[in-house]
Amino acid sequence: MLSTTTNMTQDNDRPGVAPAVSVVVPCYNGGGFIPQLLGSLARQTFRDFEIVIVDGSTDAATRGALDALDPSIRVIRQPNKGLSAARNAGIAAARADLVLTLDCDDMFEPPFLTEAVALLRAAPADVAMVLCHMTLAGAANGFLERHFNRFDLLFSNPIPSGVLLRKAAWQAVGFYDESMRDGYEDWEFYLRLMLRGYRGITIHKPYIIYHVSSQGMLFNQSSGRHAAIWRRIRRKHKAAYRPLAMLRLWSASRDGSGRDDSGQVSPFKAIAAYLMAVALPDGLFSGLIALRRQRHLLGGHRPAYAAEPPRNAILNGKP
Repeated sequence: MLSTTTNMTQDNDRPGVAPAVSVVVPCYNGGGFIPQLLGSLARQTFRDFEIVIVDGSTDAATRGALDALDPSIRVIRQPNKGLSAARNAGIAAARADLVLTLDCDDMFEPPFLTEAVALLRAAPADVAMVLCHMTLAGAANGFLERHFNRFDLLFSNPIPSGVLLRKAAWQAVGFYDESMRDGYEDWEFYLRLMLRGYRGITIHKPYIIYHVSSQGMLFNQSSGRHAAIWRRIRRKHKAAYRPLAMLRLWSASRDGSGRDDSGQVSPFKAIAAYLMAVALPDGLFSGLIALRRQRHLLGGHRPAYAAEPPRNAILNGKP
């Protein structure tokens, strides 16, 4: 049996006592990433959490790896219905009020939960999440800044898929949209949170280790259908994309009332992106987005930090 070595608090072994955090992990044929995922969680300095894996795999090796997990890890099995359905099932089953959303091929540095839980517990109820910057791994390298900015969310997704989230906020906005099977389900969910008045806090450290694959969904599916998926998002939230509404949101998100750090999408970039999406054929616009994304991620991206980023304990094999 594969041990989690998580050393979670004893309260999690007592019936009726809920953990502080539920770690929810969708898994589709990702059995090869399970050991490093569990190793990442075992290194967390915050210990009071449970692990819930939602499995829709067709791969026998993945199913076997999940069957061999320690019984303390809950594995929910359902037919593969996409990331949104998997996340919804996992969060619905979560016993904690705070949920760490985590893809099976990603990891977090050891201090993340300790810092994120403290921030979210101390924050007012309109703070839905705590996020952090990224360390890129796999086909990419370097660091990527992430942030929560209300205006930027109209035009891109500046928030990682892995965040510490209030379950109550997920319930309030109606969960992840399970009809979105081609990607950007995180973006649309975060956009709904923003439109309902929620906001996020950023830890300005690259604590999430984000695995980038040139053959993954981001490049092979979502980027290729960017124009169609973004048009669907704009139609679903039509009121937010009216010119006056966008102008008001830009103004509000730049005066400190709707952000925790500065945005990165200027009004000129926003207008250009919007006009290109409307005027260009879907294939051409999506191709331009895919090319920019490949240069941005696969070419390596290291923004300036106020201080040198901390040494990556997990990637360097340190406990």
